[in-house]
Amino acid sequence: MKPTSVFAVAAFSVASIVSAQDEKKPAAQPAAAEKPAEKPADPAKPGPVPMDKISYLMGREIASMQTQQLGETGLKVDVESYLAGARDGIDGKEPKYKKEELDAAYAAFQAHMMGQEEKRMAAAQAGAGKSKEDGEKYLADNKKRKEVTTTASGLQYEVLKAGDGPKPAVTDTVSCHYKGTLLNGTEFDSSYARGEPASFPLQGVIKGWTEALQLMPVGSKYKLFIPSDMAYGPGGSPPKIGPNEALIFEVELLGIVK
Repeated sequence: MKPTSVFAVAAFSVASIVSAQDEKKPAAQPAAAEKPAEKPADPAKPGPVPMDKISYLMGREIASMQTQQLGETGLKVDVESYLAGARDGIDGKEPKYKKEELDAAYAAFQAHMMGQEEKRMAAAQAGAGKSKEDGEKYLADNKKRKEVTTTASGLQYEVLKAGDGPKPAVTDTVSCHYKGTLLNGTEFDSSYARGEPASFPLQGVIKGWTEALQLMPVGSKYKLFIPSDMAYGPGGSPPKIGPNEALIFEVELLGIVK
């Protein structure tokens, strides 16, 4: 988060706030038969705007956002000062504090936020280094198992079920069922859990998948052990996959999509 984002209140319109509220509602709505029919509103004759509710909505959404952002950096909103500033801004009053005081306060705020960001980046880098070391050690040990084949790229795979169909080419689109986990067993994705297979072009997935699927005859099920540089690398795939994470997949090749 950039330090200035907490003060970017002007960038939030009423429409965007109302839209955000709508996104929180369940997608499913009661069937028409479950409630009496209602006469649709005439958009040409809008009713009066309930500014008490709109004003409440604006204050709540903006304040909630700012409170969450500040909380992530160890700061907390001073409610009385926040309300006083909002009232003065709405009423067009002169600021309670001198410009020099506000400038100094904001400078201290920026310094704090920059310090927090530096700590976050340092922690991320330390975690990325450990993840890479853990992945390399895991793959080095895993390579010793007789069931595991290691390719020249460092990709490892274990055949759970041998198929007898054709092997896809790199230009093909395939249909698969799969489950992906971190080295600690945490599941981050699964077509099985979604209840339907996934289809994708082999040129549009991570390198480990592109190579592995070309080795698999249709009808096969393989367990893949993918080094971080053949997965999501230093950037990871937030929030579930961190930087430099080696990944494990169970992949079932169902078919080649024509």
